Amino acid sequence: MPPLSEAHKVLIQAVISRGPLTEEEFHSIFSGVTGKNPANQQKVFSDYLLKINRELSLVNCELRGCRNQNDGKVYYGFVNNVADEESKLGTKYSVPQIAYYRAIIEAIVQDAAAQGSISNVEALNLRLENQTVAGSQPQENSSSVPAALRNFSMSQKERTLEELVRDRWLYLSADNNIGLGIRSFLDLRSWFCSNDIPSCEVCNEAAVKAEPCPNENCTVRIHEYCLKQQFSQRQVQGACPSCGTGWGLSVPKAEEVEEYTEGDPIQSQPPIGSRKKRHRDAETSRAGSVLSQPPSDVCGLRRTSRSSSRMR
Repeated sequence: MPPLSEAHKVLIQAVISRGPLTEEEFHSIFSGVTGKNPANQQKVFSDYLLKINRELSLVNCELRGCRNQNDGKVYYGFVNNVADEESKLGTKYSVPQIAYYRAIIEAIVQDAAAQGSISNVEALNLRLENQTVAGSQPQENSSSVPAALRNFSMSQKERTLEELVRDRWLYLSADNNIGLGIRSFLDLRSWFCSNDIPSCEVCNEAAVKAEPCPNENCTVRIHEYCLKQQFSQRQVQGACPSCGTGWGLSVPKAEEVEEYTEGDPIQSQPPIGSRKKRHRDAETSRAGSVLSQPPSDVCGLRRTSRSSSRMR
């Protein structure tokens, strides 16, 4: 296989140095270094990304695209697909900070209402006793909890939240709620799947921030941007694809969103509009670049019903 060209290397360096880029930013850089417009030369764009990712796979990395569930926009970022002892040395975060980040992720993804966020107050009051450290098992009693976790103060949590939001691992909404940032959505894809986080009925991506079916006995979730895509295609009042309950959302023609088809180069992501059934991710790699450690397993977390989640 021919080596990567200078244009390939510039694209990689741009994403590494600048962090996750919006689709518009990435396309602009691509046009600048190749002289090609991705909008009307999709095959050239896709071939560039495929060549880059074939080379990056040799070092367990990937140039990945995904949708930010907070704004529905596509972003591209550089992802490390393995979590080993060497990669953990690259993080600037301390062990308690990583444990705190894990606790926030768990609190967000186990929300049956799929709001995609928790309040700032709830985030600051999260306890770290059940977080694992350096491969250990969750602690049974407070005396066996490492002091670094037990003594992680409120002011330390506040500083950590500020850092995680600034580095785009977390997201601070206008109403002061804490959600997952774009870097988390990029890096946690395999983890979402392996931990059975409910997926969107339309795009099959993890439905961390989504609209639950109005029927409380139905488990279907759909991202807001997927709902708009589906309903604008039909030009009718939307209904749940599983139980048929009316969704109560209709999209005016002016709000129709762009349709993504199989040719769109969102790496490793099924296009919006596909109706594939949920399936377990075949990837063997882990989301290792998330603070250089993946979150602890949340399969055993207490599951709440949608009704009870509103009463908390």
